[in-house]
Amino acid sequence: MAYDSPIFLEIIQPMREELTQIGFQELRTPDEVTVAIENAKGTTLVVVNSICGCAAGIARPAIAAALEKGPQPDHRVTVFAGQDVEATKKVRTYFTNYAPSSPSIGFIKDGEFLYLLQRHQIEGHSMEDVTQQLVTAFEKYFA
Repeated sequence: MAYDSPIFLEIIQPMREELTQIGFQELRTPDEVTVAIENAKGTTLVVVNSICGCAAGIARPAIAAALEKGPQPDHRVTVFAGQDVEATKKVRTYFTNYAPSSPSIGFIKDGEFLYLLQRHQIEGHSMEDVTQQLVTAFEKYFA
């Protein structure tokens, strides 16, 4: 199945909506990424979303749960790896000294990269573990 086929895109849409329904702005182009990150004042939560099982079963639910418990970022943005290819590449340029990882969750403040939760810290962990990692990071970086 092609990544740009209508059936595949229909499958992806609910995965995108899991984040947009909780206040994330989708960034689909490199220019949108630049504007959203470099012009943002305060804290920005950046999610590299993914179709993989650990994104569906762990990362997205943990993000939602952490946002209910912890301090709030000023901005929430997301790109979808494998779909928003150029936007994802651009987001990853802010995650300095880290290899590409999907899913991943980054924290930026006033354009400065602070923290990245990578796939290896998500995959194989419980949703509760990842939620707690995020809440702890939220308290450190967003409080």
